[in-house]
Formats: sequence, structure tokens, C-alpha cells
Amino acid sequence: MIKILAVSIAAFTLLSSSVNAQNQPQPCQSDPHFRDFDFWLGNWEVKSRANGKVAGNNSITSIENGCAVFESWKSATGGTGISTNHYNPLTKKWRQVWLSAGSYSIDIEGGLENGAMHLVGHIWYYTNNTSFPIRGTWTPNEDGTVRQLFEQYNPSTEKWDLWFDGIYTRMDKAE
Repeated sequence: MIKILAVSIAAFTLLSSSVNAQNQPQPCQSDPHFRDFDFWLGNWEVKSRANGKVAGNNSITSIENGCAVFESWKSATGGTGISTNHYNPLTKKWRQVWLSAGSYSIDIEGGLENGAMHLVGHIWYYTNNTSFPIRGTWTPNEDGTVRQLFEQYNPSTEKWDLWFDGIYTRMDKAE
């Protein structure tokens, strides 16, 4: 009888802690760093800063109950790409994994610095089997636009070359 009682108490304790954990707010609901990239949420027209031409449209949505950000890109020439973005409270870093229709991928991480999101990592070009360091910065502007700047490291010149520089203009109201 005592053994059955001990097992029942252990099972109740385990069940009780499980229920209590379910009633606790999830880290992505209570940790404000999960909101660091919210300025990028929305539907956007993206133009090149160099020539002002439309580069494409981008839809950025909050997914998984606010625990991640999903990007869906369509270029003006028909190319596509997606990314998932999430904050890891253990590493205290944001991470983006980008895939572009089988031609390349980007894996970068970092965080919010002085109001702008800075992520660094690597780009892998599948077609020629190469990889280079890459960095991206998303800067919210006072007029509601967002500048996205990507630079790729060039080992030949030992400099960072411009990879993409665009301005995001909302096609919808802020979320």
C-alpha cells in the first residue's frame, strides 16, 4: 500500500508540474527580445537604393504564437525565397535561415544593436559550391520604411562588398 501511495504521489507531482508548466507564459510571450524584429512585420514593396527600381515584394509574418518570424520573398523577375527567424533565449541571439529556390542559402545570427538588427554568418552558393561570410542589417527609419543592407566578404580584396541594399516600403498598415 505504501509503495502504491508513493507511486501515486510521484505521478501526481509529475502531472501537477506539467500542468503548472503549461499554465506558465511561454518564453516568447514573456521575453521582450522575441519582439526585437517586429518592426519588420508586414507586406512590403522593396526597391533598390542604387536605382530606385522595384526589386520585389516581401511578406513578413509572425508565426508560432509570436515565437518566430517567417519571410516570403518574390523578386520582380520571378525569383523566390523564404526565411525563418527566431530568438534563442539561451544564446541570446537572433538567427535567420534563408533558402532561395535551390541556388543558395544563408545562415546568420546576431541581434539588435542601436535599434537595428545585425546578423552575420555565411552564404552558400550551391551552383558553384562556394561559401563566403555575409552580414545583414535591417534598420527601421523614422518614415516607417526599413533599410535592408547585405554585404559579402571578398577574400580576394579582403573587403566587404555590397550584396544588396534595399528600402522596404509598407504596402499595408503596421501589424
